Amino acid sequence: MSKSILIVDDSSSIRQMVEVTLKSASYQVTAAVDGQDALDQCKFKRFDFVLTDQNMPRMDGLTLIKNLRAMAAYKTVPIVVLTTEASNDMKMQGKAAGATGWMVKPFDPDKLLEVLKKVLG
Repeated sequence: MSKSILIVDDSSSIRQMVEVTLKSASYQVTAAVDGQDALDQCKFKRFDFVLTDQNMPRMDGLTLIKNLRAMAAYKTVPIVVLTTEASNDMKMQGKAAGATGWMVKPFDPDKLLEVLKKVLG
């Protein structure tokens, strides 16, 4: 069975590029437009992997991660941040919030698939 992935980004072009990349590798992809949308979806469905942007309206990526980590179903789900934020301070905040990894935009599709294979096994 293919893995179910939630991508969270307020940029439709980024969502589309990530979606095409992941679907080409046979992953099931669901998209959310911001952290609040993602959190709402996660209350009704468990995803195997979450890829989230940091800077979004309504709820940012770190707040989303903290909320997901508080839910039993998402305690161990890999969550990777895909963002333009590259500072060590931001990465440390991400790690403290419970992020599994950090990728900087623009993303390399091959690198993204490599990260997914690594964290999903």
